[in-house]
Amino acid sequence: MTDAPQNRIAERLRPFGTTVFAEMTTLANEHGAVNLSQGFPDDPGPELAHDAAARAMRAGHNQYAPLPGVPELRRSVAAWCKRGIGVDADPDREITITNGATGALASTMIGLIDPGDEVVVFEPYYDSYRADIAMAGGIPRFVTLRPHGERFSFDPSQLRNAFGPKTRAVLVNTPHNPTGTVYSRDELEQIAALCREHDVIAVSDEVYERLTFDPDQPHISIASLPGMRERTIVISSIGKIFSLTGWKIGWAVAPAHLTAGIRAAHQFLAYAIATPLQQGAAVMLDMGEEQARRIVAHDHAMLEKLRPALSNLGFRVYDPAGTYFIMAEHTQVSERIGVLGDVELCRWLTTEARVAAIPPSAFYEDKAEGSRYIRFAFCKRAETIDEAIRRLRAALG
Repeated sequence: MTDAPQNRIAERLRPFGTTVFAEMTTLANEHGAVNLSQGFPDDPGPELAHDAAARAMRAGHNQYAPLPGVPELRRSVAAWCKRGIGVDADPDREITITNGATGALASTMIGLIDPGDEVVVFEPYYDSYRADIAMAGGIPRFVTLRPHGERFSFDPSQLRNAFGPKTRAVLVNTPHNPTGTVYSRDELEQIAALCREHDVIAVSDEVYERLTFDPDQPHISIASLPGMRERTIVISSIGKIFSLTGWKIGWAVAPAHLTAGIRAAHQFLAYAIATPLQQGAAVMLDMGEEQARRIVAHDHAMLEKLRPALSNLGFRVYDPAGTYFIMAEHTQVSERIGVLGDVELCRWLTTEARVAAIPPSAFYEDKAEGSRYIRFAFCKRAETIDEAIRRLRAALG
């Protein structure tokens, strides 16, 4: 009898394993937990989107889309960007439709980063960033966001030290997942100045661009700053804006010389994205402003439900200015119930309280930096949030 074959995983991907989102959602399903871990809404999304996609299917839009995306959606993205972030883009030469923002990130890294190039990454980071850099053969250089008062921000000296002669790109995410920080103009100017000084590309993940709650902290795209349009890739999608995460319709907006690299990778990663869903997405971007405002208002109301409940249970909550996540320090709660660290607490909450959350240490290179935090998603229906609060109070109160 021969031994069972061992899993064969390329060395560059061995450190990553299964994503923490999949792990926690599986555990939540096993224990019937309210899932506040993975960031997806639990409602079906706007009827306007459903009807538009169905019309597109019935009208025969069911074959391969062009590599850059259907022309209608590229024009809609161009108009959306001009209205929302003040960036003019040529729909034919500067916009590429991708398999969600995740697909745009992968295409950008693989298409523009050479082996040995360094990429500055702010941590905590969305977990695909590290894997995308690894697949491109790049080397990450980390800058840590830490609490300063009521929000997370970076140390300017650490940021400057992360840039060097091999730096090719900096990966910016604002509004920021998981901390909820919306970068200020001053913070973006510091990043932009280093990009100009070192001739570095900015990869700007802006999927939460509309999900902001504080009028004093508006979303600003780094592409709109002086000297940055020609060196910035803006990445976004309809998933967060319109509660349609399963559609996986995203885009990359970049000057033509950077778009060439993105498309060079995209053509072999996905080539074409679901045609009728692209048609539906175009309708949402053109006609869905009211739906987007309602979604933001709903998520803000859910934040106002969950935040005080967590505080009353002993969590130190950092008030998010954007996204649909709450980052909270859990030390007081963990000590009370006798668990250590974010991973153990999240497993306890899922199995004992039957409420799932995410352990943010998965988003840090130094796991100890994130072990005292926990992340809750509040992009859920009111009854879901209410039930989660009821269970948390019963288990922790």
